[in-house]
Amino acid sequence: MTMRLRTLLGDHPGTLALTDGSLKSDRVAFDFAEYSPTNKGFKPMVREQAFDVSEMAIVTWLMAKSFGKPMVLLPHVVVARFQYAHAVYRADLGNLKPRDLEGRRVGIRSFTTTTGAWLRGILANEYGVNLDAVHWVTFEDAHVAEYVDTTERAPAGKQIIQMLLDGELDAVLGEKVERPGLKPLFPDVAAEEQSWFAKYGVLPINHMVVVSQDLVDHHPDVVREVFRLLRESAARAPAASVPQFSDDEMRRSLEMIIGYAAQQGLIPRAFAVDELFDDLTRTLPAMG
Repeated sequence: MTMRLRTLLGDHPGTLALTDGSLKSDRVAFDFAEYSPTNKGFKPMVREQAFDVSEMAIVTWLMAKSFGKPMVLLPHVVVARFQYAHAVYRADLGNLKPRDLEGRRVGIRSFTTTTGAWLRGILANEYGVNLDAVHWVTFEDAHVAEYVDTTERAPAGKQIIQMLLDGELDAVLGEKVERPGLKPLFPDVAAEEQSWFAKYGVLPINHMVVVSQDLVDHHPDVVREVFRLLRESAARAPAASVPQFSDDEMRRSLEMIIGYAAQQGLIPRAFAVDELFDDLTRTLPAMG
């Protein structure tokens, strides 16, 4: 008997074989929810358990775990990337260095975005930026309702890049944009990425996949099949287009973002990586 699963997955190279229906299973069928961008579906998953299977930003999931939300993480990365290109500032401010963000107004979609957490961790730990000295301006609340956001909220209807161009913000994190009047905070992104990877051996994880606690408790065989299909879909994509993680590489990336999230007060403590998985999902390998 085929089990139908309410599913949220973006159209990524590694998920395409599932979302376009070319990869099928006799055991499960996916009913895909339509959210554009995909991150719009993270809030209903966290707050209402709207899906059986869901792509999920790793920082959102860490926060959800800290509040006991009934979701279980699968060791499968959907989106991972270096973050240095996602920080820009107004060119009229001259040549800003990371420490120059202190005392300035910096916009970010939500204080709890995964890209934002990665970038703040980089700024604090690699460049000595005092994050508490930055005036953060946000545009959305957290996916996790229990999180108390103390940042300034941008006026309703305002757009983040337009506020930057209009001089209402000095810099923006989490947006990759090239246009007149804006400059990258890190002028040689490729060199920064190479240096980062040489130092840590870490490719920053953005999105993984979670399943509902109910699915794990009552249909562990279905969870294993979902994981198999995710792996198979990723294997059908060109290798260069999908994140490649060994178990150790995934562990290093997770350890780093856990540390950053705890350092920034997004979670109450730094979880051990083994805590992120349960008895079922801990046995599933990151790579085959």
